[in-house]
Amino acid sequence: MTTVTSPLAGRAVGLASVPDPVFSGAMVGPGTAIDPVREPSEAVSPVDGVIVSLHPHAFVVVDDQGHGVLTHLGIDTVQLNGEGFELLVSKGDTVTRGQAVVRWDPSAVEAAGKSPVCPVVALEATAEALSDLRESGEVKAGDSLFTWQ
Repeated sequence: MTTVTSPLAGRAVGLASVPDPVFSGAMVGPGTAIDPVREPSEAVSPVDGVIVSLHPHAFVVVDDQGHGVLTHLGIDTVQLNGEGFELLVSKGDTVTRGQAVVRWDPSAVEAAGKSPVCPVVALEATAEALSDLRESGEVKAGDSLFTWQ
């Protein structure tokens, strides 16, 4: 069982609120989303594991049970070409829960006309595999978002 914690402080809004059909339709996988506080911050790892994919706007950490968790920093932020994002780790690094992975500024993303809402997705999971899913309320980085069976 894997507990996935929030990579960011903000408000849990659920995937259905994400302004992107790929995420809101859970095509990538089930999970939730965080509407982040509008200040420069560090997105942290939601689990202990290895960084298997790393982009300025998104990263995937796979834990020792093979569970891959995607953190996507904002919507359509790939179009910003990494501007305003700073990578703090490298692909292949082993990270611990709460370790800073990317430094970014959600208000700058918003100023560029993109949504700063951040999907946190259990890759290749079924909706039934997740429990205790947070889809509302304030969260701090490190607060539990869901449990993955």
